Amino acid sequence: MKIRIDIAAKLLGVSKDTLRRWEKDGKIKAYRTMKGHRRYDEGELTGLKTRNKPDSKITLGYARVSSHDQKGDLARQVELLESYCAANGWTSEILQDLGSGLNYQKKGLKLLIKKICCSSIQRIVLTHRDRLLRFGSELIFSLCEQFGVEVVIINASENSSFEDDLVQDVLEIITVFSARLYGSRSKKNKKLLESLKDAAESL
Repeated sequence: MKIRIDIAAKLLGVSKDTLRRWEKDGKIKAYRTMKGHRRYDEGELTGLKTRNKPDSKITLGYARVSSHDQKGDLARQVELLESYCAANGWTSEILQDLGSGLNYQKKGLKLLIKKICCSSIQRIVLTHRDRLLRFGSELIFSLCEQFGVEVVIINASENSSFEDDLVQDVLEIITVFSARLYGSRSKKNKKLLESLKDAAESL
């Protein structure tokens, strides 16, 4: 069915001038009546409206630091993620975590995985690869591939490698394994932790 320009504009949610410009650019086709008035095919316009419908899925940014004294870096990550998403015209939400890159139980990380598996996001954005996890990020990326979620790493060619962050991860490994060997309250365990902590902090 052929419809008038005012009805077509209302259907697409644009002005009549926009329709005329689209016609000039070849984006849509206008038919002419015997008196030269524009008419548009309603079926074609409905298809155009569907193709141009914005994706309801959002972009999810993820920021993480290991310790409280790195909160300044966390704020910088969030600012960079927000700016990057805005510059690309993406509707975004930023998740933040405070915890080791070896900890898989962080609230933000668990929510990120849930959103990936629910197919509720279009992409995830990271400042660096190791902001997601120190080890095992490939598993998350495989999930993204499975559910059609794009992964964007802003500084893909750089290694963030914050020394204090790495120290925190090393200390967590030491704590877990020494506790299993000697018990978390044993004097031997505490002595081992102190010596290894000194070694780690000297890296």
